[in-house]
Amino acid sequence: MPLLRVEGLSIRFGGLAALSDVSFDVADGEILGLIGPNGAGKSTVFNVLSGLYRPDAGRVTFDGGSLLDLTPHAIACRGIARTFQNTEVFRPLSVLDNVLVGLHSRLRGGLLGAAVWSRAVAREERAARERARALLARLGLEDVADVEAGGLPLGRQKRLEMARALAAEPRCLLLDEPAGGLNPTETRALMDLIVRLREDLKLTMIVVEHDMPLVMGISDRVVVLHYGRKIAEGKPREVASDAAVIEAYLGTEDDA
Repeated sequence: MPLLRVEGLSIRFGGLAALSDVSFDVADGEILGLIGPNGAGKSTVFNVLSGLYRPDAGRVTFDGGSLLDLTPHAIACRGIARTFQNTEVFRPLSVLDNVLVGLHSRLRGGLLGAAVWSRAVAREERAARERARALLARLGLEDVADVEAGGLPLGRQKRLEMARALAAEPRCLLLDEPAGGLNPTETRALMDLIVRLREDLKLTMIVVEHDMPLVMGISDRVVVLHYGRKIAEGKPREVASDAAVIEAYLGTEDDA
C-alpha cells in the first residue's frame, strides 16, 4: 500500500474547476515531482493535502487513514508538513524561534505546565532548543540562529521554511516551489540538500516546481497537471518525452 493515496480529487471555486478527478499514489520514501503550467492546480493539491481546502469529491489517505476530515494541525501531527510558494517565515522572530514554532506540535508541556515552569517543561524546552539548533545545522543555518528571519536573503529564508517544516518530524514533506527565485548555484545546492534529507531522514517528498532540471534530477516519478487534470505520470525521462506534456508546456505549431 502506498504511503499517500489521492483518488478522484475534484474541487471547484465558483465556475472554475481547479482539480478534476486527479489520482496518484506516493510510495514510502519516494520523491514525486508535481509539475504543470501556472494555474494547473499544483498548489491546490497541496492545500487539500495540508487541510486548507476541502475537496468537492475524492479521497485522500495517508498511512491508511483518511485526511479529509482532519484540521491542518491534526494533519501535521499525522506526519505531513509543507513549505509555501511565497516564503512565510515569521519575519520579526529569530531564525531559531521560527524553528521552535515548528516544534510546537511535538511538545507535551501544556499551558499549565508552562505557567508554573515545571522541571519537565524546562527539560522539554532545552531539548526543543537542541533539536532546533541541530536542524539549523543540517540546513546550513547554524551561523544565523539568532538573526531576525526577515533579514535573511531569499535562499536562506527558503531553507528556514524547510527547517521549520522538518521540526514537526514529518514522514511526508510537501515542497512548494523551493527553487523559486534562486540562482543556479543555489538551485544545485538545493537539489543536493533535498536528496540528502530524503536519505538521512527517510522522508517521502512531493515537490512542486517550475525548474525542470531540478524536478527531473531529483524525482523518482513525475505527475503532470494541466487545467486541473492529470495528463501524464511516470519516470522523469518518460514524462519529458510525452507528447501531451510537450504540448502543455511548449504549445503546438498551430498555436504558434
